[in-house]
Amino acid sequence: MITLGATTWSEHQALIADIRPVKLEEYAAFFPVVEVDTFFYAIPTVQTIENWQTKVPKTFSFVVKANRVMTGHSKEKITLAQLNQTFLAFKTALAPLLATDQLKTVLFQFPPYFTPTKKSINYLRQIRQWLPQIPICLEFRTKAWYRSQTLPSLLKFCTEQSFTLTVADEPTQTEASVPFAPYVTTPELMFWRLHGRNQQGWLKKGPDWRKERTLYCYSKEELLQFKETILAFTSQVKEVCVIFNNNSAGDAAPNALLLKELLGLEFSGLAPKPPTQLKLL
Repeated sequence: MITLGATTWSEHQALIADIRPVKLEEYAAFFPVVEVDTFFYAIPTVQTIENWQTKVPKTFSFVVKANRVMTGHSKEKITLAQLNQTFLAFKTALAPLLATDQLKTVLFQFPPYFTPTKKSINYLRQIRQWLPQIPICLEFRTKAWYRSQTLPSLLKFCTEQSFTLTVADEPTQTEASVPFAPYVTTPELMFWRLHGRNQQGWLKKGPDWRKERTLYCYSKEELLQFKETILAFTSQVKEVCVIFNNNSAGDAAPNALLLKELLGLEFSGLAPKPPTQLKLL
């Protein structure tokens, strides 16, 4: 099975041919999965998540980004007690999605300073103890994890701990990035995140860096290359899930729809399209 989606649901105005934020139920008329970054900044209430569930079909699923305290992005010094409390609150928030089997995976995206050390490995083991039986994807931000002397051990570790190693596509000219390296480490899921290839934007500093970082539109030729790679792995894993994160100029949804067309996919069980969208698309 191949599933496609994008990061957030509100930023994909191309789907509705309007400049207003896209509603979750509108997004769910086109894609069967969405990545939710809300959790990274603040863990939402159970009531909020239950409200999301009322907007989508029962077959719709969510990729949930781990809270920044859990991935070491917090600028404050975090005690073990605070970390325990955060994981507990996070797991509580996941309960509605787990109950309906709508949690695709939890994405742990680590900062560049999370390097392959004994301390890091021990922390990853602790994560698995805190979140047993929950599907987890790991995404790193430094080439150090992919060195020839490290990668084999990383792949073995992910397989043993049931961690899905995220396949990231991004600019690779800096140490704070990873190569495009498709590997299967869990039989259930192969997870892709496509950030674009904006070399200059990836290095952007200052207040507008988020707008520049994913400012990229994949060409049809690039998407055709992804198609061939995706198809090569479909016999090795139950599902290949591809999330487009090139949101800056609204290219994520159009790119995902084009890849869907190139792959010849038809998603079943989507939300109904409003009449205005039926006329436009």
